[in-house]
Amino acid sequence: MANTKFVLNETSYFGYGAREVLVDEIKDRGYKKIFLVSDKSLVDAGVTAKVSDILDKEKVKYELYDEVKPNPTIQNVLDGYKKCKWFRADCILAVGGGSAMDTAKGISILMENPDRDDVVSLNGLSNTKKKGLPMIAMPTTAGTAAEVTINYVITDEERKIKMVCVDPHDIPVLAIVDTELMSSMPTKLAAATGMDALTHAIEGYITKNHNTMSQMFSMKAIQLIYNNLAKAVNDKDKEAIDNVGLGQYIAGMGFSNVGLGIVHSMAHQLGAVYDTPHGLANAILLPTVLEFNGTVCADLYREILTQGMGMDAMKFTDEEAIKTLCEKVKDLSEKVGITQTVKDVGAKKKDFAMLAEKAMEDPCKPGNPRDVTKQDFMDLYEKAW
Repeated sequence: MANTKFVLNETSYFGYGAREVLVDEIKDRGYKKIFLVSDKSLVDAGVTAKVSDILDKEKVKYELYDEVKPNPTIQNVLDGYKKCKWFRADCILAVGGGSAMDTAKGISILMENPDRDDVVSLNGLSNTKKKGLPMIAMPTTAGTAAEVTINYVITDEERKIKMVCVDPHDIPVLAIVDTELMSSMPTKLAAATGMDALTHAIEGYITKNHNTMSQMFSMKAIQLIYNNLAKAVNDKDKEAIDNVGLGQYIAGMGFSNVGLGIVHSMAHQLGAVYDTPHGLANAILLPTVLEFNGTVCADLYREILTQGMGMDAMKFTDEEAIKTLCEKVKDLSEKVGITQTVKDVGAKKKDFAMLAEKAMEDPCKPGNPRDVTKQDFMDLYEKAW
């Protein structure tokens, strides 16, 4: 067996109301000043208060930074870093979706590696010297799994690209996956982030670098998300929300260690250029890319259909396996209300060459099971249009 490295976070709590452990953990770890990173929509919706009220009640000192954009920018990281330094925080607490957690990760890294405050140099595989400032992650969406991964994504607005920063030094020391925080997600957000999680699980399962451990996590995540997402989104079913929350976390444990593929390479460009929400971009692109990749991994598709989606698919021909998996994913998207195409999120045909050029440089591309050219990317954008 090849030498396989696997990185996971230290401690996690799961379940409805799990945030009740927060203050005990803060005190046990000796943290005195908490830098709370969230976003204005969550503050306005009263979701952030479900956490900050606990800090207030226990008289824990904290400072709030809530300027995070849906596709967080270099400026978000720098503004937060400046405020965090001024406050002299000894711990960062992220309450939010991938945007808040990714911004918090960037701030955490800069606090202990101030020589990297250009932020641009953090793109790709990182070589930071020190672990970031300790970070606690409390996701409010069931999608990105940023609370357990070594990745964070920051938009470089000047170059119109998404930087995928990969750094074991950014992994949160503590994750609290409180599905009560997730249950207040608007339906559209719950659908998009859930499809993001399913993309993580499927891409993690078929990536070139997959291994026994990663596939164990990815397959369980596919089961939990595929079988529960529609109920979680449409019926706000508590058990289904719990299962999707757990599934997205488990997906993160897998893909964080083996990478993703070109669904993400393409989705990152839609986010950077048109500000398309990341989960929505993944949901739109996933069936098109699955069809493209099917020629080299139909055997893995049979496993996904059988073990992950409860079908008897092991005797399917390659063509049947590819067609069926694409249909299953499309059907789930439609069940949760995602019917958009690339055209509907503002993409223009004249931009396809530019988007393809950027996708060729994306750090997720090398993990794709099938090799891909710039022309392939252009054709795939065209197909998803």
